[in-house]
Parts: sequence; C-alpha cells; structure tokens
Amino acid sequence: QVQLVESGGGLVQAGGSLRLSCAASGRTFRSYVMGWFRQAPGKAREFVAAVSRTGGSTYAAESVKGRFTISRDNAKSTVYLQMNSLKPEDTAVYYCAAYGGYYTSSYYRDSEYNYWGQGTQVTVSS
Repeated sequence: QVQLVESGGGLVQAGGSLRLSCAASGRTFRSYVMGWFRQAPGKAREFVAAVSRTGGSTYAAESVKGRFTISRDNAKSTVYLQMNSLKPEDTAVYYCAAYGGYYTSSYYRDSEYNYWGQGTQVTVSS
C-alpha cells in the first residue's frame, strides 16, 4: 500500500512558476514509476509527466515539454513537478500517481496506475 499526498498548488499569474511535491508513505517508493496527471473542469484527466524508478528517464506530454520538469528523490520518497511559464490552460487539479508495472506505454494511461493522491489545485490567471 502506498499513500500519496500532494502539495504546492495555488494561484499564479500567467508566466509564473510553481513546484508541486508528492510525498509517499512506505518504504517501497523506489519500486514505482511515478506520474503526474491533471484534470480541468469538464475535461478528462490527462497525462502530464512520468519518471522512471531511478529517476534516470522522464516522459512528458507535448503540451508541457520545455516548461514542466518531473523529478524524484528516492531518499525522501518524494516526486516533484516544476512548472514554469505557466499558462491559463494549465489550470487544473493535479494528481500524482504510482505505477507498479513495467510497460513504458502504460506510463501515459491513468487506468494503469495503482495509487493516487487526493490532488492539488493549480490556477493560472491571465
């Protein structure tokens, strides 16, 4: 069992930055691929970014490439999402999630993830 708690959301102006954190409980954090997803009002949840178990490989949606960076600290059981050059269309609830499988293609699909946090709101004003 893994419990995930996100923090760092808030209100920011367009062009600004935020860093989200997701702290995991338990000693098995390094056993999971970690991902960030987001859900805007009236829209389906969508993939944002994922990081491999060691942190050596990262994956990002086209809409955030070059602006968002995912990273992890296995010693602290924490995954981060650094968000720069924020746009109003980035407004959403952001969720971190843990995936215990081994298929890279699954990193992009929310249905494949085993554990989820409660989400943190990010609002970008124009």
